[in-house]
Amino acid sequence: MSSEGSPPAGVEQDLSRFTVADFLTALRLPLAVAFIVLPDWGWRLAIILVASGSDLLDGILARRFGSSRLGSFLDPVADKLFMVAAFSVVAWSGKLALYEIAGVLLRDVAASLAFLITAVSGHPMAIPARLGGKAVTVGQFLTLLAFVADSSLLRPIAWATAGIGIYAIWDYRQAARSAGRALGS
Repeated sequence: MSSEGSPPAGVEQDLSRFTVADFLTALRLPLAVAFIVLPDWGWRLAIILVASGSDLLDGILARRFGSSRLGSFLDPVADKLFMVAAFSVVAWSGKLALYEIAGVLLRDVAASLAFLITAVSGHPMAIPARLGGKAVTVGQFLTLLAFVADSSLLRPIAWATAGIGIYAIWDYRQAARSAGRALGS
């Protein structure tokens, strides 16, 4: 999911500056490491809240005040690295099976593969964030919250997130077709 979309009319994409939105995006990188190394549930809860808040705010700020080329690249990378780091902790705990974690991360894996395939083919393609992709991100954060809270809802939320991920993949594929190219071609 890329929350750093095109700036509104009249707001330029400044390629030479590091924006507040870029800072909020970059913040998720050390938070990913902190989620792994700080085993206390209180710290992990705080990390999830800060990471989800930064994910929400970076997109709002980028759309309002303009984005940078760095932010457009860094946002999806930071999102995916944070989720991989956080869900590696979930995997290590054994509270979800590996196939359930794969389901929760399915949209991210598919998006990464699609980007790599289009980049290697010489036709890289960026599709703006879509509602299904945003819903997957919310589901991923809710899954992490259920994990940290040791909630009995962990598994149902993970499965719901995987289901939304399947829909999001289909929706992004439809958007790519509408843009004139299928993903990977």
